[in-house]
Amino acid sequence: MNIRSYPLLRCLLLYRRTPIRFWISAALFALANFMLAWQQGMIARAVHDVELGLAVVVDAAGNVDASVAVHWLLVIVGIATGRALLMYFVGWLSLVIQQDLLGHLREMILVQVQRLDLAYHWLHGAGEIVTRTTRDSDKVRDALISFWRQVVDTSFIVIAAVGFLFWYHPLLGIGPLVLTLVGFFILIRQTDHLVQLDRAVGQAFDAVNQDLTEGVNGVRVIKAFGLEASRVNRFEGHVRFFVGQALEALAYSSSRIPLPQFVVGIGQVWVLGTGAYLVSHHQLNFGELVAALLMATTLVFRVEGVGRVMQVFADARSSAARIWELLDALPEIESGSQQIKAKDVGIRLSDVTVLPPGGGNPVLKDCSLTLKPGEVVALVGATGSGKSTLANLLPRLVDPASGRVEIGSGDQWQDVRDLLLDDVRRNVHVVPQEGFLFSDTLAANLRLAAPDAMDDGLHWALHMASADEVLAGLGDGLQTKIGDRGITLSGGQRQRICLARALIGRPAILVLDDATSALDAVTERNVLQNIRRLPGKKGHAISVFIIASKLSTILLADRVLLLSGGRIVAEGTHTTLTAQSAEYRELMGIDDGR
Repeated sequence: MNIRSYPLLRCLLLYRRTPIRFWISAALFALANFMLAWQQGMIARAVHDVELGLAVVVDAAGNVDASVAVHWLLVIVGIATGRALLMYFVGWLSLVIQQDLLGHLREMILVQVQRLDLAYHWLHGAGEIVTRTTRDSDKVRDALISFWRQVVDTSFIVIAAVGFLFWYHPLLGIGPLVLTLVGFFILIRQTDHLVQLDRAVGQAFDAVNQDLTEGVNGVRVIKAFGLEASRVNRFEGHVRFFVGQALEALAYSSSRIPLPQFVVGIGQVWVLGTGAYLVSHHQLNFGELVAALLMATTLVFRVEGVGRVMQVFADARSSAARIWELLDALPEIESGSQQIKAKDVGIRLSDVTVLPPGGGNPVLKDCSLTLKPGEVVALVGATGSGKSTLANLLPRLVDPASGRVEIGSGDQWQDVRDLLLDDVRRNVHVVPQEGFLFSDTLAANLRLAAPDAMDDGLHWALHMASADEVLAGLGDGLQTKIGDRGITLSGGQRQRICLARALIGRPAILVLDDATSALDAVTERNVLQNIRRLPGKKGHAISVFIIASKLSTILLADRVLLLSGGRIVAEGTHTTLTAQSAEYRELMGIDDGR
């Protein structure tokens, strides 16, 4: 059996993490249901004593002796109390196990989300991943709870009830046994369609979550263009579709589940009719008939509950499949095993071709370039020419479909695919145009690149990024909470803090993906001059690769590369390219007449 074909079973197999508590819970559930059968047996004996006139005896003098009745009362209440306490404890224990497993499952999802490469995130979106971590995990949680309360407990109740009825007489047990099996068969046959319906509900909820996520993250754009009404209408459309899918699933469940409940309910009629026949033929006493009816009623009520739980398990099967689709996804980028050997570190691309996620026309095609150690190189190109994709190649956030990306210098060049990912990304830092800051203190955001950095180091990094005035304007200094995504800061302030965060890690290669676009020319020059003088971890100057759109940035570079048609078509200084490349002049808006 291929376990991957049964996603919900894979979730239930997480109980292997807590084998001792699992078996203790199972044993206690079995004991609790044995006590239920015991309690019903004692009721049968008590009723039989009442039938025989032994429970309460009145002698000739009129004295009442109720000792037998009191005895049975104490026995039955004692068993019921003991079973209630046992069920409370085992219910608490099963919930503790379930919460532990749910926490572990969500941790697995988070680890996998961090492990998967950018292509997966681009294809699936944040809303879908959040849904699998929240709604789908909650559905699996419901199944884990129901596993104990309905599957395990109901299994023992069925065994105890049918066994109890067979013990009294085989004819009493055979009917409920067959009818229960038929009811379960009908329920299982309905489950596959319920799973399909819930999967459609899950996909509709993905759209709701994605639209909500975009609405929250893009609130500035929405307000700037007065799009509130259209976004609300769009969101309402997604919600209406989701509600429609949910109602369709609910309608199917409501119309189908009563059938197996009805089938199992016939078992009570069987027990009553068969029991009356056996009593009339003195093969069963009245007390045993009452106990058999009580046990049959318990069986029917519990199996009816299973009908409702099948909906939970159908939902959970769909959600478990979506979760394991995420957990089973293999990252396209795997770490190598080597460390960077060269002391002076540069980057070399040789005939690199990069395809977009999902395939299509190449973003980069046969692209080659070299960034020498300590060099400042600017990359320019038209919008959509692949500049950001090229920047993502350097720290291996993206892998090429063909060609080589190498780190090193001189005669010591190593393919990044052979290197440890952590080593590559410690040496190559990318600062994007839209810097991301977490909803935490300024110090916590800066220490992401250097967890052990002291406050003096944080001040130094802010100074190198010309962010002293940003720090001075914060009321609590380094301990200031900067809000979700740094919303309390301006674009230029966020860019400088992100630059400081990169610098404190002392990378060998710093990639600035238009990361100074919001800075004025003087601040930008100061930052780049500071970076030029900054030694890396190994003592040599930092190599800087700048994706630039401003002339002031380009003029600060040692070399300029022109990206067009997925490859580098020209390189040199700004003056050289201005003189020799018409495409460069057009891109920079320089008059051919100069």
